[in-house]
Amino acid sequence: MPATRAAPYRDWPTLQHAAAHCRALRDPAAKAGDTHAAFALFSRGALPLADASNWPSIPDAADVGRPGCPRLVAPRQLASRGLGSPEGRAAFLHAIAHIEFNAINLAWDAVLRFPGMPAAYYADWAACADDEARHFELLAARLADFGHAYGDFDAHNGLWEMAEKTAGDCLERMALVPRVLEARGLDVTPAMIGRLTQLGDGATVAILEVILREEVAHVAAGTRWFHHLCAQRGLTPQPTFIELLRRHARDVLRGPFNRPARRAAGFDDAELDALAGLDAQDAAVAPGLLG
Repeated sequence: MPATRAAPYRDWPTLQHAAAHCRALRDPAAKAGDTHAAFALFSRGALPLADASNWPSIPDAADVGRPGCPRLVAPRQLASRGLGSPEGRAAFLHAIAHIEFNAINLAWDAVLRFPGMPAAYYADWAACADDEARHFELLAARLADFGHAYGDFDAHNGLWEMAEKTAGDCLERMALVPRVLEARGLDVTPAMIGRLTQLGDGATVAILEVILREEVAHVAAGTRWFHHLCAQRGLTPQPTFIELLRRHARDVLRGPFNRPARRAAGFDDAELDALAGLDAQDAAVAPGLLG
């Protein structure tokens, strides 16, 4: 599919215009490539931040650039495949690539959607977009080793549904996307690495190790700006986070939690204990629901 280009990158007047452009691109390779171009310009001081006089229009949260495939289905409709077969390995790589593709859009959406934040906030999420684009490219290349491309398998839309839910409040976005959905990757990736190591798939393991290491910094950025916004509003972070989790994301909370990685990403022990308590409550209720 040809790239949907709103403007060549040399014409972007601000980082926020670049964010709008990259977010709108439907072609995954073009999205990743222009993300790298935008971050390179921003990093060398050639792409300033927008201000109130020239902030670009903010699109509806549901209006985001993505290709016609993969087909988006409910999570329960996704086929379950083991990692031991080539097709199962390809489906696994595709699922992770889908997360990283959405993460590019999420990072640029954070840059575009929330004016009035400190300059360091926009720098954090522009850097995150660049990382996510690189992760996507690594996974797409590995997927090609199995004879597949992004779009060949069905996927679900859970990440972007949360982006839509939190589009009206940066505090909620920082709490529920990096600190819940992205933090989930910190919990599950070590087991994936262990299983793939057993299978002798060193190439995929190397990619996942890069992603795990860099996702800690992304979750930490979410923690940093969540705490910033809580302080600005006179809110206490831990109870605010737990209340948002109960209200909007209880169904995605699953233990066990990778405490060392989450601590490195800004979670404290009291917060981790609270998460474990919620997970235990859900585990106690589940048998009654299923019986």
